Amino acid sequence: MEKKDLRIVFFGTPEFAVESLSRLVDEGYNIVAVVTATDKPGRRGHHLIQSEVKQYALAHGLRLLQPERLKDETFIEQLRSLDAHLHIVIAFRMLPEAVWAMPPLGTFNLHASLLPRYRGAAPINWAIINGDTETGVTTFFLQHEIDTGDIIDQRRVPIGPDDNLGQVYDRLMRLGADMVIDTVRQITRGSVKTIPQDRLIAAGEVATPAPKIFADTCRIDWSRPARELHNLVRGLSPVPAAWTMLVPRDGEPQKLKIFVTRPMDSDWQPGTEEFHRPGSPMVFNRELFIATGDGYLRVDELQSAGGRRMTAHDFLLGRPLSQGWTLN
Repeated sequence: MEKKDLRIVFFGTPEFAVESLSRLVDEGYNIVAVVTATDKPGRRGHHLIQSEVKQYALAHGLRLLQPERLKDETFIEQLRSLDAHLHIVIAFRMLPEAVWAMPPLGTFNLHASLLPRYRGAAPINWAIINGDTETGVTTFFLQHEIDTGDIIDQRRVPIGPDDNLGQVYDRLMRLGADMVIDTVRQITRGSVKTIPQDRLIAAGEVATPAPKIFADTCRIDWSRPARELHNLVRGLSPVPAAWTMLVPRDGEPQKLKIFVTRPMDSDWQPGTEEFHRPGSPMVFNRELFIATGDGYLRVDELQSAGGRRMTAHDFLLGRPLSQGWTLN
């Protein structure tokens, strides 16, 4: 089937999905409609925020659908009228069977992990938070249970010891777009050879969850080991960002976001043999160190509530340790 004859409906919401949609358009595929989330109120409710996918669709004259309910019969009839051959889903909510079973060539999803690892809403975050040294992208055909369908293709990438969420996200976004194009080609040529995830699990792969990230997930527990905290920080950087409470000797506690850290060797000491409780700050050679459950974490970049992101050196110019504060 020629690209212009292949009728595709694309489902997606964030920037991660835009890269693949853009590649499909640039390659000349016939995107008959784009389905994305409804507009959301801004923080103060003064304006509505459009998804990145909607912004791209409007800029490129693509037909746009924003259903509030995916099971709504009006929306189902709209989809049927499009007579699509294929549905592609990237970073969208769970589809009902009436939607994913509709096109004759099926519905496939691009997921940012090496399934069956990290099924769920935040696979990139959890791969980094858990200290994995490798991740990747997977395309698979949708079925009833979320992220459990038969695998079409996978690509792998390393995670460096200091890579953060933003860096891995960008890497997977570009790699995923390449694989979406390859997956469409395989499907239209009839050359797809899928692998059931149950077969991989039976062979030793572990199905792990990747639940949504909440505010409590991001809070730093300074009693944990320094390496674990470093992984937490980079798995949430730059957004939503790991956070802690700065507790001054006098005054109200305030929220502090941490963006860049470096775990120190377990036998490292900041110029003293004195014992420090987890959350205690120290300055050594003009650098900021925080005591953890098994040593020290160097904090390189951070942001106080209402302030700008800055280096630890600049932060300390306004908050010398002589003022007496800890992190909790």
